[in-house]
Amino acid sequence: MFYVKWGVRLVLLLLVAAFLHYTLPQHDLARVNDTYEKRIDFGVNSIFWASGGSGNASGTVNRDVFFIQAFRNDGDPMVYRNEDTGWGWPPYFKFDTANLQAEASNLISKQGEDTAQWVAIRHYGWRSELFSIFPNAVDVWPVAGPDVRIIPWRNIVIVVVLFATYWAIRVRVLRFWKRRVAPMFDGDA
Repeated sequence: MFYVKWGVRLVLLLLVAAFLHYTLPQHDLARVNDTYEKRIDFGVNSIFWASGGSGNASGTVNRDVFFIQAFRNDGDPMVYRNEDTGWGWPPYFKFDTANLQAEASNLISKQGEDTAQWVAIRHYGWRSELFSIFPNAVDVWPVAGPDVRIIPWRNIVIVVVLFATYWAIRVRVLRFWKRRVAPMFDGDA
């Protein structure tokens, strides 16, 4: 029973960690290479795309999606989708897809240029070539170079608040159990 209890706890911890890793903002330092728009037909991977109802007709099976192509410092390519999140989950309340696409287009620089423009791209989500999943770009801004360090203060605050909330609830439940429920099983009630 000991291994089952710890196995369930480990699985729950991994699910929470995966959920937070997907939804919390991440930052990539890259060089924008191209921006484009593509018609997407949604299939099995549709849960990883933004809801189609944010300003568009709902219930559609396809729509145009903006993409931003970039290259990291090590030369690896990275492709980001650029969709509005609307009022849905995750709560980025992103309604400026066209503006972000224009900003990214303005920051394009080609490989080998003497004045390569490096940018920080804030995004959420994962990139999977196997399932055609792209992270959603939320913001893009120029930085001094590929060695800039960005400290994720927002993520640190969110994780600390979530852990403090979990700990406060856990302590109260254990106190309640010890004072009210455990005595009933001991026969002292």
